[in-house]
Amino acid sequence: MKLQIIKQRGVWWSLSAAIILAGMAAMLISWQQIGAPLRPSLDFVGGTRIQVERDCTKPGNCDRPIDLAAVSQVMASAGLSNSSVQLVDKNGVSIRTAALNADRRSQVISSLAEKIGSFDTKRTQIDTVGPILGRQLFASGLLALLVSFAGITIYLSFRFQFDYALFAIVALFHDVLITVGIFSILGLVAQIEVDSLFIVALLTIVGFSVNDTVVIYDRVRETIALNPNRHIDDVVDDAVNQTMGRSINTTMTTLLTLFAIFLFGGATLKNFALALIIGFTMGAYSSIFIASTLLALWRERTGQAFPVVPVAVSDSDSPAVGSEDTLG
Repeated sequence: MKLQIIKQRGVWWSLSAAIILAGMAAMLISWQQIGAPLRPSLDFVGGTRIQVERDCTKPGNCDRPIDLAAVSQVMASAGLSNSSVQLVDKNGVSIRTAALNADRRSQVISSLAEKIGSFDTKRTQIDTVGPILGRQLFASGLLALLVSFAGITIYLSFRFQFDYALFAIVALFHDVLITVGIFSILGLVAQIEVDSLFIVALLTIVGFSVNDTVVIYDRVRETIALNPNRHIDDVVDDAVNQTMGRSINTTMTTLLTLFAIFLFGGATLKNFALALIIGFTMGAYSSIFIASTLLALWRERTGQAFPVVPVAVSDSDSPAVGSEDTLG
């Protein structure tokens, strides 16, 4: 069955617009609440993160669930009332607070152990990042994204044409915006933070998405060369349908691996895998339903709906001056 991509492009655009607007609304709310569109981790804002897990080998140590109110009370007693407290599984807790020296970290952990139970020292994790390093990580990550967009634009302009490159970049912005927007929503409802791995995920999403778009654009160019008199809408529909199986198979096999990492990988990789799952899904979607339909609309609006290839006329086909067929 042939999927009518161009005929239903309003549906695809409306769906994308709704998701993007929801994400932008979440970013505005997040900005008002915490001063940033996303909930930043220590990688970006600096401070100390203490993650502890109770030792369940001790009798009665894990009988009751962790009381977050009790944890917050301990932090307030230590003069750290602005700390962020989050459960990790059912017997662990992660605390993000201001930068602490070794003595204060030990005092906080001891106070927490008295309140919620003794901890497994092998599973205790303490990370400290300075604010200057956090700002450098953010600036470097943003620069890497901008350089990747510029490089993709230049490459696609030479490989295809500038309008191909333009709409490929629009599709990439679409994927990044949706991924960032969903993480902004998750930051509000589930306190999920973004770290330096999130920037890595965005760069990976950009590479994956543009690869799918290039495959479709290459088929569009081949079809135009073989059938120069066909309308651009028919050309794009055929190109998308011919490459859809490849796009779906590539995306699904990649997602299977990412779901395995998300479900069974370590806690530090869960958000990274989640970002890739969202971004890769949107990358396949935008390549099929956004980049291709925008290209078709642009070509139609600019009078290039029928990209006819000029045909050379030989001298023998032209009437000679002064021949019998020449009037007057």
